[in-house]
Amino acid sequence: MRISSRPTGFSIFFCGAILLARPEYFAPEHRLSGIAVDRAEMTPAVLDDRTQRMIQSQTFAIMREPQATAGAERITGARLTRIFQSAGVSSGLPASLIAAVAYLESEGDAQATSPAGPKGIMQFSEATAREAGLRIIRNTRFKTTSERKLVRSKRGKPVYRSIRHRTPYTVTVRDDRLNPEKAVPAAANYLARLETKFGGLDWAIFAYHCGEGCVSELIPLAESALGKKDRPSVAEMFFAANPARHRDLYEAIQTHMQRDFSPTYWFRIQRAEQLLDLYRTDRAAFRELVEQYRNPNSPDHRANDRLMVWLKSEDVFYRSEDDLKLAAGKGLAKVLDDPKFFGFSLPAIDADSEHDLYMQASPSAIGTLLYIAFETRRLFDALHPKGEHFVPLKVVELVSTMARPAEAGTLLVDPEFPAHATGQVFDIDLSNLPRGERECLNFTLDDIGWIGYLGFIQVTGDTLHIGCSPSSREFFATIFEEATDAK
Repeated sequence: MRISSRPTGFSIFFCGAILLARPEYFAPEHRLSGIAVDRAEMTPAVLDDRTQRMIQSQTFAIMREPQATAGAERITGARLTRIFQSAGVSSGLPASLIAAVAYLESEGDAQATSPAGPKGIMQFSEATAREAGLRIIRNTRFKTTSERKLVRSKRGKPVYRSIRHRTPYTVTVRDDRLNPEKAVPAAANYLARLETKFGGLDWAIFAYHCGEGCVSELIPLAESALGKKDRPSVAEMFFAANPARHRDLYEAIQTHMQRDFSPTYWFRIQRAEQLLDLYRTDRAAFRELVEQYRNPNSPDHRANDRLMVWLKSEDVFYRSEDDLKLAAGKGLAKVLDDPKFFGFSLPAIDADSEHDLYMQASPSAIGTLLYIAFETRRLFDALHPKGEHFVPLKVVELVSTMARPAEAGTLLVDPEFPAHATGQVFDIDLSNLPRGERECLNFTLDDIGWIGYLGFIQVTGDTLHIGCSPSSREFFATIFEEATDAK
């Protein structure tokens, strides 16, 4: 995922008789390929690499579920395995793929019910279930109640009489969605029909989650954006657009992402298929993976964000300002302060206090901040929003301690999850960003996150809590070294 490229955005100045060029802003030599504005130059090899990384990044969404292991056990059990295999034979689809859909939809629970209405192991809506040939039968019954009511007799005297009421209600006497022997083959045949209709199994899987209308909208937009006569793949569609390029496709994808993340469903199915195969062949490795993604504070609840599972006990936690002093220049580095050049601004500090200790972070965290600012500014330059100028990202929190004074930062430390005390995360405030730049930042964060390099979550108001993955720390530390040399 790394390439080298010359820095962009140069200004010219004279030094004696020599004409020199210096960059207007920091542009690292080490870069991630196919990110943000570079999507426009994505080669088949880069597309394949991005696709595989996107599939792997879905591990968090699947394995953070408390029922991940129990669901895998149900899905791979003898009864459901026979049903998946039979459905595969009748539909012509891989049984492993049908099983992966069931795993994501219900974790193998035949009685699963979504608050939105879908039911059963394959989570059919009622309309789609009927279209797929499943039977849902309801009968109307009546409940009889009586009450004593004061009325007047024929002679006008008040008397009490018993009044009966018949209240209709509906009962479901048959719902094939709750019967795996019926629901699974119906879902497999439905997917096969979608494959024929949309010309690819990837589009069929996408339509299963997003709906046929959604796919019918996106396919022509993708074909237009890519200029291809042959139907593009879901992966090609997903990576074809950014805020500065193929705007119609970009906005359509964003709409569906905000609704239900359906544009990522095909990638998630691919990872679910891989994880179920791992469970069948190496359960110890599967359970080890579950432990890596388990909520460390509340195992019975899903982890809120990737940072919760990335920042483990082996990370250093700074307990006091003395720890920060000892780590200065070792585990921690002073954050570079040049908003125009590096693309971010730092909180104001009191030079006569110890607050400069909090203007530190790990080299990988600083490199992450540098790289986000670089890619955001590059995309912003390509988008060139009318009437806007790039505003340096506003950093509001860097390293902290587990016992820091309240005035040292802008947010309170969570005693159960002192993320800032690792020096691996930072917070930025979006409230001062112009609309176009904010869009570019959000897209950049997502794009780097989708290759497994980044995790972030909105914590309070417009504040984002950001950190890189353990496996990418070396890359981002290299970015920090480049920036130090450039300064």
